[in-house]
Amino acid sequence: MPEMSLKHLIEAYERQLIETALQATAGNQRRAAAQLGVLPTTLHEKMKRLGLLRRSESAEALSA
Repeated sequence: MPEMSLKHLIEAYERQLIETALQATAGNQRRAAAQLGVLPTTLHEKMKRLGLLRRSESAEALSA
C-alpha cells in the first residue's frame, strides 16, 4: 500500500465530510456549511479546491 502524505489524507477526510454534509442536506450548500460550522463561501472554496463543484455550480456562484 503506498503511503499517503498528510496533505492527501486531510483532503480525503475533508472531501468525505463535505460529501456527507451535502447528502444530509440534499445538496443545500448553505445548510451543509452551517452543519460543518463554516461560512458558505469557505465551503464553496473547499469544494472548488477538492474538485467537488460542477461547472454549473461554479458559474452560479460567480453570478450571485
